[in-house]
Amino acid sequence: MKLAIQHLTRYTYGGPVVLGMHKLFLVPQYRSFQKVLKRDLIISPIPQGKAVRTDMVGNSFDLVWFDQPCSELEIRSDLLISCQEFNPFAFIIDPEFILTYDQNSSGLFSYSDETVELISAYVHSEIGDNGKQIAKEFFSKASDLLSFLVDLTSYVHTDWEHLIREEENLWTAEKTFKSKTGSCRDLAWMQMNLLGTLGLASRFVSGYAFNPELSTGHELHAWLEVYLPGAGWVGMDPSLGLLTDHSYVPLAFHPRPENTLPVQGKYGGQTDSKLFTEVSIQKVGD
Repeated sequence: MKLAIQHLTRYTYGGPVVLGMHKLFLVPQYRSFQKVLKRDLIISPIPQGKAVRTDMVGNSFDLVWFDQPCSELEIRSDLLISCQEFNPFAFIIDPEFILTYDQNSSGLFSYSDETVELISAYVHSEIGDNGKQIAKEFFSKASDLLSFLVDLTSYVHTDWEHLIREEENLWTAEKTFKSKTGSCRDLAWMQMNLLGTLGLASRFVSGYAFNPELSTGHELHAWLEVYLPGAGWVGMDPSLGLLTDHSYVPLAFHPRPENTLPVQGKYGGQTDSKLFTEVSIQKVGD
């Protein structure tokens, strides 16, 4: 299928400000089953300079900088993407990795020696004892690791209320766990921490998710990916209880959620700012 995506971001300031460098994570990150057919990026005011760069974890982004004061920053991104069918269950996990849970006394999965230093930043367990117990109970009842991941994702989807929150802040995993509610980003971060209590590495992903059953109401979405040796990064969406397929278009991924915002930058000036954002996604062809 082909998806036409329009994404508007507008910052308005109470007076003239000086814009610092901005990182724009508005280009879809590489997926073998997705191809960008057309891309237009319109920025007002016109930047003094623009370059395509890559961050530490492999995200491509547009770096822009400005030389004139302004009272508004508007960024329009228009995309046309071709998405081929993708089966999110088409993988095999390295059997030796699965065995590490039973072979050590810590009750945690263990990554290989050459991977563990790189992966440590992706293992999160900032959640209380009740969350840790839930994760262990679900794993002990599952027939295998994949079943555990599917069951846990479905559990979060079923037992937590999904909220639309306008605030930019992210709730702690413990707050989301106790309140039994949260936005897509809150639920993704909580599940990352549940997985981390078993030693599983995960990263936060922000982007677009197309639901063919909806004609309107598409917004920026957040989900997570868990790293499984042999399979690589496997996407899960606790907001919908699904493993992610070709309908998910990632814009940025990172072990820390705050580094996946689509627009990242600062401004100088004694004034406040207001953010308006709007996303439209339409299927325009097979």
